[in-house]
Amino acid sequence: MQLSGLHWCCRYFISIFAFMEKQIINTQNAPAPIGPYNQAIKAGNTLYISGQIALNPATGELVKSGVVDETHLVMKNLQAILTEAGMSFNDVVKSTIFITDMNTFAQINEVYGSYFTGTYPARETVQVSALPKGVNVEISVIAVKG
Repeated sequence: MQLSGLHWCCRYFISIFAFMEKQIINTQNAPAPIGPYNQAIKAGNTLYISGQIALNPATGELVKSGVVDETHLVMKNLQAILTEAGMSFNDVVKSTIFITDMNTFAQINEVYGSYFTGTYPARETVQVSALPKGVNVEISVIAVKG
């Protein structure tokens, strides 16, 4: 890689990120991916967790008994992946929540918030027309171990 023509700080950051190893994180305590992706990727001290839906990791069955139950299972699936990577919800810096009905926002928000004990991460919540397997909520997170 030719770096000599770049500003010193650009060369510095490129050299750091060019050699950062990616580690695949998978656990049997969260649902297996349903497509060509991994549960999570750890790059350096940052963990990128793929969107989780309300799949029971033990049975592979969907939980569709309501948005509160779905959200609890999604958060437990995220927690299992965080734990596998040696992290917790306290390390989460960014969340993205996809929901199919903004009228369920308050219920989802209450469950989501109950899993954090420290400061809350940055977040957006987006209503979408549909989610995989017809679920009502999907959440992905980014965590950093400091």
